[in-house]
Amino acid sequence: MLDITDISKTYGLGDDRVSTIVALDDIDLTVDRGEFVSIIGPTGCGKSTLFEVIGGLVDPTAGEVTIEGSPVTGPDERIGMVFQDHSTFPWLSVVENVEFGLRRSGVEKGEARDRAMEMIELVGLSGFEHADPTELSGGMNQRVAIARTLVMEPDIVLMDEPFGALDEQTRLILGEELLRIWRETNATILFVTHNINEAVQLSDRIAVMSARPGTFKTIVDNDIPRPRDDDTMSTDAFNDLVQRLWTVLKDESKKGLSQKAQQAGAEQ
Repeated sequence: MLDITDISKTYGLGDDRVSTIVALDDIDLTVDRGEFVSIIGPTGCGKSTLFEVIGGLVDPTAGEVTIEGSPVTGPDERIGMVFQDHSTFPWLSVVENVEFGLRRSGVEKGEARDRAMEMIELVGLSGFEHADPTELSGGMNQRVAIARTLVMEPDIVLMDEPFGALDEQTRLILGEELLRIWRETNATILFVTHNINEAVQLSDRIAVMSARPGTFKTIVDNDIPRPRDDDTMSTDAFNDLVQRLWTVLKDESKKGLSQKAQQAGAEQ
């Protein structure tokens, strides 16, 4: 489904753009149709930059992203994106938010409304169709954002810390809901998170990124049987995998903190 091949990204710094920083270096990943892959890594390692490249929002310095052999050269209707900030339109109701992309793409009003209502039911917001986003909790608004993305039926869904601003209880509940939606839609999902437990709960595979320049230190298969519920998270297999990932991530996180301290010192 998705091939990420030799992706690197270098940014110019300062007004003259002579100084540079390497954000990504030699990223390779192949994702199968219907797979759920999480990406974890230290702060500043380039996770969001990688998603921007995959989504066609930023051109790579080197390498290529393809979907079923066809290159991604800019914003692409085959790719849907969900961000940490829910980005709902406060002047539109829930159903109007969900159908917004459909209407913009030319889908007839009645069909758009029917598809939006089906997706609202799927994400568990039935009864709130005509509510304003300002009347909803953060978790409910994030459900609206997920519905607005999935209703477009993208081939691939990129989720950049979609639960990062939520409390732990809401994260767990939405994680379980996301797995249900994923099973029902057979979506292909790439999911960025700082939460190792969340990555293990959700994913078929977990890719661990290094400190900048970001590259994949390891990609781990998750063989823990599904469905993974609260009881699963207390098992030895679950905790062993969390510890294995943390062992890899810990050293990279220390490097990332050192880089941030050096950068802060240079800016003073």
